[in-house]
Amino acid sequence: MSGGPIDIEEFESADADEFDERTDTERIVLFLDDHDDRAWKAATIAERLGLDTDALSAILSRLKERGLVRHKRPYWAITDDAERLHATYRLHRHYETADEQYGDETLEALKTDEMDDVQ
Repeated sequence: MSGGPIDIEEFESADADEFDERTDTERIVLFLDDHDDRAWKAATIAERLGLDTDALSAILSRLKERGLVRHKRPYWAITDDAERLHATYRLHRHYETADEQYGDETLEALKTDEMDDVQ
């Protein structure tokens, strides 16, 4: 989708979530969470989401460091710690809302130790 206006036919035929712009990280987490009964190879995730494999691997590594995904070479799966996943999502949504309201520079000054612990 473009950032500009769309015609009404495109609007009418779109799914409700089609206009949500998600980051690659969000898309990966949502994909793994939606398929939490399986573990996936990075190349397959990249193919399914239309992402570059190297970029996806870097994101998966960061998610693993934060305890949001599990990894047993060559497979990746969403964390089995549902509370951590939900807490991180809530913090992420709060951060996005604050970013929209205050901007990145102001947010840095508002950062707390609790935010660092979750990241």
